[in-house]
Amino acid sequence: MTQLCYICYIAFMTNTKAYATLLRDLRAHLGLTQTQLAERLGVSFATVNRWEGGGSKPQRAQQEAILALARESGLPLPTALAAENSLEESPSRITPVRRARRRAAAVPDTKPMEQMLWDAACSIRGEKDAPKFKDYLLPLLFLKRLSDVFDDEIARLTEEYGSRAVAMEIAEADHSLLRFYIPPDSRWAVISGRETYEWPQNADGKSTTPKDIGEHLTRAVRAVVRHNPTLSGVIDVVDFAAERNGERDINPSKLKDVVENYSDSRYRLGLADVQPDFLGRAYEYLLRKFAEGSGQSAGEFFTPTEVGYLIAYIMRPRPGESCHDYACGSGGLLIKLQLVARELDPTAKVPLRLTGQELQAESYAVAQMNAIIHDMDVEFARGDTMINPKFRKDDGSIRQNDIVVANPMWNQPIADDIYKNDPFDRFHTAGGTTTGKADWGWLQHTLACMNDTGRAAVVLDTGAVTRGSGSKNEDKERNIRKWFVEQDYIEGVILLPENLFYNTTAAGVIVVLNKHKPESRKGKIILFNASKKAKKGKPKNYLPQDEIKVMAAAFTKGEPVDSEIVVISKEQAAESDYNLSPSRWIGQTNDIDSINLVELVSELKRLANASHALDARLSVLLEPIIALEKGV
Repeated sequence: MTQLCYICYIAFMTNTKAYATLLRDLRAHLGLTQTQLAERLGVSFATVNRWEGGGSKPQRAQQEAILALARESGLPLPTALAAENSLEESPSRITPVRRARRRAAAVPDTKPMEQMLWDAACSIRGEKDAPKFKDYLLPLLFLKRLSDVFDDEIARLTEEYGSRAVAMEIAEADHSLLRFYIPPDSRWAVISGRETYEWPQNADGKSTTPKDIGEHLTRAVRAVVRHNPTLSGVIDVVDFAAERNGERDINPSKLKDVVENYSDSRYRLGLADVQPDFLGRAYEYLLRKFAEGSGQSAGEFFTPTEVGYLIAYIMRPRPGESCHDYACGSGGLLIKLQLVARELDPTAKVPLRLTGQELQAESYAVAQMNAIIHDMDVEFARGDTMINPKFRKDDGSIRQNDIVVANPMWNQPIADDIYKNDPFDRFHTAGGTTTGKADWGWLQHTLACMNDTGRAAVVLDTGAVTRGSGSKNEDKERNIRKWFVEQDYIEGVILLPENLFYNTTAAGVIVVLNKHKPESRKGKIILFNASKKAKKGKPKNYLPQDEIKVMAAAFTKGEPVDSEIVVISKEQAAESDYNLSPSRWIGQTNDIDSINLVELVSELKRLANASHALDARLSVLLEPIIALEKGV
């Protein structure tokens, strides 16, 4: 690194920390969330989040806006910024080189981005069946995101140093300045053909230029992993140039079409182009589309966005709490916990401690991508949770958490010996072992993952809260449910709308557990019928976004609401033979299809009167004909 670059580098790092401090102080002083401050400064939430984390420094125009807001608020500047600011106001200051800034792209709405994703999927539809699309599309989308962010960070450094050449020299010398370093041959501009790249020669003096786009992409993702080892097994999961029987798995021309779809300028995925959760939602859209076309197994790992946020708002995570998902799939539930935690306490400097376990290798990779996209530190592990829970204490016992969330496979069969020979003692001491369906086995595992004040929310089939109730015969599931009720661990059950999940039309329930209920909740169970909140959609119903917080607040309040919420006692649960279905107590009505009874009776009366009038009129009309027949 040249001396000039080194001096610039030191100044950059010092001021970066100063701006991070100023932004945190400014938000605390004004009582603003990161989202609100982002709106005032005309940038994205992700950008403000990055500034406060010390990962980047605002550009010149943004610096001026921040300093102006600080002066307006009467907030003193950090020493480094105060000194810099006094120099800027001096007429003797040398004017730095200013480059024309790229105008920030407008944040695309969901539909165009979703359309881009599906267009890309359709471009290779003839090559691969639906479950295989994501093997190629998601790593490519992730590479595009990494490349766009890299370009943004180089632009930021260029703004600071006044020269792109200097910025690139600094970035090449210190990769820690960047979230992820992308080598030249892996950058999207080169992959898409919009920029040229001089490929070096090999030891034999021959060009190393890839034969086609498939070979180029495979080299690109492997090069990214070499420079960023944490991405191993995340982005390099497929060989884009793989062959079978002498033929490419995906024709290079089709793959080129995917790259072209991703290269549309409307769909930049940089820091200022998309909100933190936007790309996660885009992932979920694509996963949903795969699930819809692939049968039940393809949707096992997907939880509808609104259900994830409902769980997060009910859990109300606090800074520093440990949160675990033992069937994490794409990691959506954990991501939403952190997003909601930031919303609830925007000035918090301590993130949640997130851990997740997933059996499927593909879902495991997607979960890692999702966490990286959201700039969140999540510890993931692969393996069968029921047989081999990976997150343990030093003594080998299961690690316990403040919050546990999960959407495990519904009605999953589990071998009897797993219950009977469990080395972690999750079942015998928590209501006994079950057979067949694993729903309550999952809840027993959930309980084992909770600390003494822990709380949890688990999505299950509706049958989990009713099976065995009313039967004269002994039922193991009912016995486990009884034990949970008697221990006062069940805080509530939420009945979700039908046709909400992408792998089934069944309704589903959220079972909320709490090992440390507040005094006012002890001995009580909240039953919430949320089915009437649904709106019809194509092909699936959905819960409106503006209803999610309202529903969570109503559940948290825990007071009866006509036709929606009842609160029952442990004694009432016992009287109903531990049937905990909200529809058993409330009745499952739905505004989508409901009819007003008064209006119905009135309409029936009107129709009856009309019928009588028609009968009378018909009799008059038929009198001459009847008279003729009788010879009158």
